[in-house]
Amino acid sequence: MLSIIVALALAAGDTVTRSNAPLDDIAQAYVRLVLALGVHDPDYVDAYYGPPEWRSAAEAEKRPLPEIRADAERLLARLERLRPPTGKKGSEAELVALRHTYLTHQLEALSTRAEILSGKKLSFDEESRALYNAVAPKLPEGHFQEVLARLEGELPGSGTLLERYTAYRKAFIVPPDKVEAVFDAAIAECRRRTLRHVELPPGESFSVEYVKGKSWGAYNWYKGGFHSVIQVNLDLPIMIDRAVDLACHEGYPGHHVYNALLEKNLVRDRGWVEYSVYALFSPQSLIAEGTANYGIEVAFPGEERTEFERSTLYGLAGLDPGQAAKFARIRRDAEALEYVPNEAARRYLEGRLDAAAAAAFLETYGLMSEDQARQRVKFIDQYRTYVINYNLGQDLVRAYVERRSSASDRWPAFKELLASPRLPEGLR
Repeated sequence: MLSIIVALALAAGDTVTRSNAPLDDIAQAYVRLVLALGVHDPDYVDAYYGPPEWRSAAEAEKRPLPEIRADAERLLARLERLRPPTGKKGSEAELVALRHTYLTHQLEALSTRAEILSGKKLSFDEESRALYNAVAPKLPEGHFQEVLARLEGELPGSGTLLERYTAYRKAFIVPPDKVEAVFDAAIAECRRRTLRHVELPPGESFSVEYVKGKSWGAYNWYKGGFHSVIQVNLDLPIMIDRAVDLACHEGYPGHHVYNALLEKNLVRDRGWVEYSVYALFSPQSLIAEGTANYGIEVAFPGEERTEFERSTLYGLAGLDPGQAAKFARIRRDAEALEYVPNEAARRYLEGRLDAAAAAAFLETYGLMSEDQARQRVKFIDQYRTYVINYNLGQDLVRAYVERRSSASDRWPAFKELLASPRLPEGLR
């Protein structure tokens, strides 16, 4: 029981001090509010491994949304009266101050999510600021057209650029009967590279399931006890470049490592119960998605990813390894289109595009196939402004880590961020 963990830590006096007691009370109330809101919103509680009776109580009580929001506002008022300590970087005082900030912004986001579920309408930027503590830049079509012009030179021939791009990528589809072997090899390599730099809790593990009928490409369901279940959606063909993407993003050093380190360092070692629950529509998600995406670059710096794909994954997939370098070059060029979903979502959610027009925008400027574009619109319907966490999150995490590390070794600053209570405002 987490309450026992907190009590033992308080008695020991080494990791949690008596001065944290008011925050401990607020943290427990926060967890119960997240679970209460999750009764109204099936996507809200992304992970929970605290006392099971807390979840059972929330489900039985089914508190009204206005009451949940009122309690969140009362907790915010209590936090405002608690002056967080000041201290040097890496000190206990700094960590407690970060905890105070974490609880403040997570509760603010919870209050806003309750309002949205009650019918409140916000602009795209207002919603993303309130939920994720960040606003993505607005990029005009001209920005994406410059990227598309560069890709025109890489893919000469007849037909539209989208037609040529789609046809080119078809040659890099992993056959369905080889998907599992390719993913297993990618996961093993991502884990090997991560373990060189990050000490993971003993017994950490995850299992992989292959599913269909989802709006997302893959998902990490963290179960607690240092274990995750990773689901990979097979609705659309799996390209060879998705293997490393998903193995890193969902596993090592991405979501699985992030959640395991938070459980070890903050929940178990410090008794910070608020980290036993993960509220999806909250600032924590920008850190989670940003570190998961940037972690691919950290694990495979420079040309190391292309070399691993060429030497290992292409053969397992039965593809021509001689095409690996060009395919990687085109993939990197196309990554400059990662903000296209933000613009499609912004216009769609604000009513300036309907679903068909949003899909067409994704096809034209994001080079998505018709099926990919439709799936992405379904994702936007379900998760709304969450789309900013992937691209803006990655950019903010990259800038934060690179300011604090050398070009030859990003790991120290990166793994410090993985195990900290830092939120988006702390990245700037």
